[in-house]
Amino acid sequence: MVREIWKRGFTVNSLKYWTPALVLTVAAVAVAPYAAEAVRSRHRSVEPVRHLPYPQLDWPLEITNSQYLPLAWSDVPGWNDDDQLAAYRTFRASCKPIAAKPDGAPEDKALGDSLRDPCRDARSADLADNAAAKAFFERHFEPLKISKLGDADGFVTGYYEPVIEGSRTQNEVYNVPVYRRPSNLFVRGFKQDAPNLPNKGAVYRKIGRRKLVPYYDRAEIEDGAIEGRGLEIAWLRNQTDLLFAQIQGSARISLDDGSTVRINYDAYNGFPYTPVGRVLIERGIIPREQMSMQRIRDWMEQNPEGANELRRTNRSYIFFREVQLSEKDEAVGAQGIPLTPGRSIAVDKSLHVYGTPFFITGELPIESEKSKTAFHRLMIAQDTGSAIVGPARADLYFGAGQEAGKVSGRLKHSMQFVMLVPRSLDPVARGRKMPLPDARPSEKIAKLFPQVLPKEAPTDAAKDQVKEQAKDQGKQQDQAKATVVPSPVKDAKAPAPATASAATTVAQNAPAAQSVPLPEARPRLESDRNIRRLRYGRRHRHRR
Repeated sequence: MVREIWKRGFTVNSLKYWTPALVLTVAAVAVAPYAAEAVRSRHRSVEPVRHLPYPQLDWPLEITNSQYLPLAWSDVPGWNDDDQLAAYRTFRASCKPIAAKPDGAPEDKALGDSLRDPCRDARSADLADNAAAKAFFERHFEPLKISKLGDADGFVTGYYEPVIEGSRTQNEVYNVPVYRRPSNLFVRGFKQDAPNLPNKGAVYRKIGRRKLVPYYDRAEIEDGAIEGRGLEIAWLRNQTDLLFAQIQGSARISLDDGSTVRINYDAYNGFPYTPVGRVLIERGIIPREQMSMQRIRDWMEQNPEGANELRRTNRSYIFFREVQLSEKDEAVGAQGIPLTPGRSIAVDKSLHVYGTPFFITGELPIESEKSKTAFHRLMIAQDTGSAIVGPARADLYFGAGQEAGKVSGRLKHSMQFVMLVPRSLDPVARGRKMPLPDARPSEKIAKLFPQVLPKEAPTDAAKDQVKEQAKDQGKQQDQAKATVVPSPVKDAKAPAPATASAATTVAQNAPAAQSVPLPEARPRLESDRNIRRLRYGRRHRHRR
């Protein structure tokens, strides 16, 4: 029976019905694993796909070599005890040059042009009471406690505008010149008559048509390197008065005819500033705890010869410009507006934007050298200085005259800095939008592709120094060759000349480098020739 069914099942007519069934069965068996995998994948967690390039998001606040901590206004010590109305008026004065900048002007600092919005509201509203001024700052800014990376607090000093006696003409009493900027002073990247030259970096003078060399230092200028060129603005009594005017960056010169000349910083000679007070401390002449500007002045007056040598350890030299200000006007800061005593500060202009509010709190010797006066004050960044370097470093302006000089000369204290950041740059709000970093690579991948910091490009000053060293070394080698006396014996070695440089002596004493032998040439074998003949014959057989 079974054999009959089996035989009948595979007749030609029955194959028409069995063939599609067999095909469907084979297809189902082949597709079954993929279907099962598709069902299992539904229950798996979907991993996020990161699309490249990454979206352009606003990064949190980045200030070089700094650390900051967001605070609440209630956590800012002394905030409720300050006169915010006085700070508001100073901030409002800074808004004029901020608004004068063209829209879209490049700004590489952390705050950028974010002060435009608070300044727009400040210029449209003339507040008259302290409560409204306090509400203005709390509405437009976020407080950030800021300090140098690794430090708990910042550091403050003081400066003022000295009043010095002088004359328009040189005489026996007044014979120390106050120079304006020379015409042969060049800064790369700036025009020769640019109104605002940088207070850092290399400065050159031109020799001939193209050659540039570093500008004269203090000793060369004091010895008369640029005298006789008509650069004298006025004449002072001694070099100490000029040094203190250069340290402060401005001065009022009371002339012998009763008038007053106002001078402000214009340029410098390219050498870094060296504090003379630090030199006196390192030499053990004045103890650190007793150091002040008045002590420096007293020591210089008592030691004229030592003062001359001490002054020249600071190779930096400042050139001034005459400004048209009345006796009632305060000195003009780097932002281009008059400073406000007790509210204006000088900051590092490479990190901060002029007009930025800083709330500085701590204790300072305002009343006397040993007093500890509570200081809680909102200050506005309106000036800068070559010695003011760092994110939490400020120079407090105290006005003009002898009394202001005494107060500012006593300041060298650690203080707490709270920077007021516009709400549009709130780092906490920006941090919430930042994507998580990519997964850390495995140890094997990290070894194959190590992260190497990029090499910094050499500065112009470093390049010039390398060129000068190469020229000096070439001259010394030429002199050494010229002094070598040839020996009559061919194989004898001449002794090294005594005038050779240290580098040449080391090169002569160093062991000679062994030459690396070249690899031997491959011998030509007969089999290679036969192979080449066969290849040639196969390639050109069709031509025969």
